[in-house]
Amino acid sequence: MEISAQEKYEFKRLLDELRSKSGRGTELISLYIPPDKQISDVMAQLREEHGQAANIKSKLTRTNVQSALESAMARLRLIPRAPENGVVLFIGAVDIGGNRTDMYTKVIEPPEPITTYRYHCDSSFLLTPLEEMLSEKKTFGLIVLDRREATIGILKGKRIEPLKHLTSTVPGKQRKGGQSSHRFQQLRLIAIHDFYKRIGEAANDAFLSIDQKELQGILIGGPSPTKEEFIAGNFLHHELQRKIVDAFDVSYTDEAGLSELVEAAQDRLLDLELTQEKLAMRRFMKELVSDRGLASYGEKEVRHNLALGAVDLLLLSEELRKTRAKVRCQNQSCDYSEEMTRTPSSPAIGTCPKCGSPLTITEEVDLITELSQLAEQSGAAVKIISTDFEEGAQLLHAFGGIAAVLRYKTSHR
Repeated sequence: MEISAQEKYEFKRLLDELRSKSGRGTELISLYIPPDKQISDVMAQLREEHGQAANIKSKLTRTNVQSALESAMARLRLIPRAPENGVVLFIGAVDIGGNRTDMYTKVIEPPEPITTYRYHCDSSFLLTPLEEMLSEKKTFGLIVLDRREATIGILKGKRIEPLKHLTSTVPGKQRKGGQSSHRFQQLRLIAIHDFYKRIGEAANDAFLSIDQKELQGILIGGPSPTKEEFIAGNFLHHELQRKIVDAFDVSYTDEAGLSELVEAAQDRLLDLELTQEKLAMRRFMKELVSDRGLASYGEKEVRHNLALGAVDLLLLSEELRKTRAKVRCQNQSCDYSEEMTRTPSSPAIGTCPKCGSPLTITEEVDLITELSQLAEQSGAAVKIISTDFEEGAQLLHAFGGIAAVLRYKTSHR
């Protein structure tokens, strides 16, 4: 089952957390257990590893490794059998600075089934299998061409990757002196055919190397009648020919043409994340320049409109690295408390405005998670926007990473 954008975001943040952990030597354990793996077999291997760890010369390393293995076995005793997608354990003594370590444990049920059992020890956690689960697997082949040049690329998730650029030797429409018009036209048609054949061969090499289950289709762009001639000539491998989605008019046939092709094909790609994000941002931008007052941006304004139930679509930048914290005064005789948005990398939270005592955090959640929950309470749609395209980057840098399209005009835009 495909995970939602919110679940995907939270999973990415979890991977960011795991990626930030480091240990000394090979003290961090990553354990990937597939759903069909017997927990008893895993426990047997961990007991064996525990015994072998007694031979580690460094007392500190030996203690940390054995403690991690004991913690892993304690966790596995609570799991009689692996869940439907398997389970992943990350355990080990992580460096917390000041020449100190702390035992860290994270147990994850992944969004997709684990296929291979892995026991891995290193100075960092093994995250590649989980990162691959997050990668967008839907891929489209892209071809833009005219009779002068062609560019081949792929659309994978949100990324457009140019693969090959070709130029032709097709002569211009004006024949040289000494050639009959008929002869010149024949030579020109042969050159065009040969160029289409080269394009087809290059596309075959590029697209047949992709897992055909992931290759959703092929988009072809160019001026008329070039693109229609290419399709009608069956220059692609028969398996790829069947995957042609449609042909689209584009002005460019270089790398810029690939982006233009994806834009032109948006109606055919509505289920793709990239297209959905672009359409959401386009809707916001349209409201921003209209006089209807249905665009809102900035945390204060959007939060106010969420409280009113006026938000129809909430847009949040994937790169919004902030939290929402509840704080209170440390002075027991003072009742001051408030909520604030903060950047976790800035530990200072200030002092109480009433008595001057230090403030302390009593609760802290990710800002995207908190705003998403507020949106869901009022039935607003939530779209988490990447910075992989121009409008997505603009949301983060120009609008503070938070924007909304409203159901009705309010005093806050």
